[in-house]
Amino acid sequence: MPTPARMYDYDLGGKDNFAVDREAVLNGLTQFPETLDAARQNRLFLYRVVRFLAREAGIDQFLDLGSGLPTQHNVHQVAQRFQHGAHVVYVDNDPIVLAHGRALLADNDATMVITADMTEPREILARPDVAQLIDFTRPVAALFLSVPHSIPDDDTLRDTLSTVTRALTPGSFLGLSQMVGEDEKAAQGHTEAAVGLGLAWKTRTVAEFTALVAGLGLEPVEPGLVDVNDWRPDPDQPPLDPVAPPLQRFLGAGANNKRVKEVGGVLRKP
Repeated sequence: MPTPARMYDYDLGGKDNFAVDREAVLNGLTQFPETLDAARQNRLFLYRVVRFLAREAGIDQFLDLGSGLPTQHNVHQVAQRFQHGAHVVYVDNDPIVLAHGRALLADNDATMVITADMTEPREILARPDVAQLIDFTRPVAALFLSVPHSIPDDDTLRDTLSTVTRALTPGSFLGLSQMVGEDEKAAQGHTEAAVGLGLAWKTRTVAEFTALVAGLGLEPVEPGLVDVNDWRPDPDQPPLDPVAPPLQRFLGAGANNKRVKEVGGVLRKP
């Protein structure tokens, strides 16, 4: 079966994916071609979010939930560039992520990857190996980047976000992004397309996503929850690797068609 982590890797020009993942990406893009731009824009958004948190907010602890496969400009690489010695814990339920992550991080004592279900945050927060790197009595950045749509049940997503938020000390941050539809019809159509590929998925409307986040009691960092392409844009940030030839015809489709896009931002716990 395809997995979001390996499909995302293919979108980003990676090679850690299988034929079933590539086929699923291509099938999805024939229905919603703009989602390739959205995925790549989200990765550029990740760089700017982590850079802001490390360089401007002074955060040196990151919990990346639903991290996906190691690829370009990974959280630990960006964080440790701007905050030397920053600690990072990656969490994903795909065992391939664990295998690749351990290989990448073999010589990095400040970073680890664990296999766990992000919808069971209480277990993650209670793990002794997580406590070795993350001190929850100090500010932490918890990241849910391009993963809320992989939690289709609203109550489960709300409980996951609120449980993690409660564990954070004041001065901590939550970074998140979600695939959204321009209206209910687009959101439902994209959800059906993703589920048809075998994914656990829910594309929400902007209003639905905003309502879920509003209940967390956090303060949005400017410019708030927006199209990830509009969150503190930086034309000079490091570019992504090129996509594989079969995907090239879909590049740029999001410029004039945004039935579906990624919306995200950073929020601070007061």
